Amino acid sequence: MSAGNLAWLSVDEIARKVGSGRLDPQSVVDAHLAAIARLDPKLHAYVHVDLDARAGKGPLAGVTLAVKDSQPVAGMPWTYGTPAWRDRRAGEDAVPVARARAHGMTVLGKTNLPELAASIGTVNTLFPATQNPWRHGITPGGSSGGSAAAVAAGLATVALGEDMGGSIRIPASCCGVAGLRPTPDRIPCEIVDAAGLSSRGPIARTVADLRQLFSVASGTRRETGAKPTRRRIGLADTSALGVERACSDACRRAADALAAAGHEVTEIAWDPEPVARGYAVVRRASMASFPADLEQLGPGIRQLAAEGHRLTAIEYFHAFESATEVANRTVTGPLQSAFDFLLTPTLGMMPMQIEKVPPFLGDEWSRYIQFVLPVSFARVPAVSLPAGLHDGLPVGVQLVGQFSREYELLDFAQQLEAAPGFGFQRPPEMA
Repeated sequence: MSAGNLAWLSVDEIARKVGSGRLDPQSVVDAHLAAIARLDPKLHAYVHVDLDARAGKGPLAGVTLAVKDSQPVAGMPWTYGTPAWRDRRAGEDAVPVARARAHGMTVLGKTNLPELAASIGTVNTLFPATQNPWRHGITPGGSSGGSAAAVAAGLATVALGEDMGGSIRIPASCCGVAGLRPTPDRIPCEIVDAAGLSSRGPIARTVADLRQLFSVASGTRRETGAKPTRRRIGLADTSALGVERACSDACRRAADALAAAGHEVTEIAWDPEPVARGYAVVRRASMASFPADLEQLGPGIRQLAAEGHRLTAIEYFHAFESATEVANRTVTGPLQSAFDFLLTPTLGMMPMQIEKVPPFLGDEWSRYIQFVLPVSFARVPAVSLPAGLHDGLPVGVQLVGQFSREYELLDFAQQLEAAPGFGFQRPPEMA
């Protein structure tokens, strides 16, 4: 098998071939290192690569992992995209990284992100902007843009990201890959998130690979037992903020595919505006809490963090409560009372040019993230799935599941992934 083909093998394919002695696990690691050397000088998905990476030992030997630079990997840079931590190196692995290594996976390196993960693009002042594998000059999304771009381009088997306000699902949609935001704390995090919104999760080319990495990183196993064959789906593909036609059309195609498979699909209302207003306050406070010198931050982040420092406790709690109340009414209530899953577009807008990415926490940003953010405040799991292309760029749909029932969500997502017009496609220039 050629190095080019090795780079696109799934987790299960690698495990089976290595387990049967038909594949040297180091050959997969070498294939990804070769792909990185060939493609990443233009893509800029990685900010650090272990050029001496070696295959591990265990059931997933040969599987490679890219890690977002918000998470520590022992001995590697841990910059979080900010000049304040330009020279910082991690002393130990994040819990999911350590678990991945224990299963034989190889960490290839750290992937790019915006400064303090505070953008829906992947641009900072330390490293070149990450490009979208589908078209140079287009954003890969953010803030886990480097991880999503690496997986979409065949520069890793799977990747770890982190999602507070959509930061796994946004780049998954933009790059045409699958991304799971688990219920918060299902995958351990050694870094305190005072808001309780952030969630580490997997990015992969298939739902099956999402399930494999989620199982390893969370230390859990897929439930067994019979599942209902007919599911109730709540469909939201529009809101008062407006949705680009390509995004809503993808969602309608997904709804049609699920209805054709025998599931019951019912339209529901979606109210994202109050959630975005509340998050704008919560996120400013979150940035202010980073243990970094404000003067060492980039100008945009410095201003937002300074505004966070001026917030009162009452302002913070009112914002958090109002956003959570609307998210519960929009997301949690329907899931608890009437539906097994919700279906939405992942984004309200298609990927745009890097220089036109909406300013963080602004009005156009609110339209872009209108479907992912209420799910974050509802603290339930969600997955973004590739739903084809529009004008040569990926579009995604989001499935939202019940609290802590990630495996059930992934099983259902796999049904949609198998429908015509859905699932991963290789970017032409990366094939």
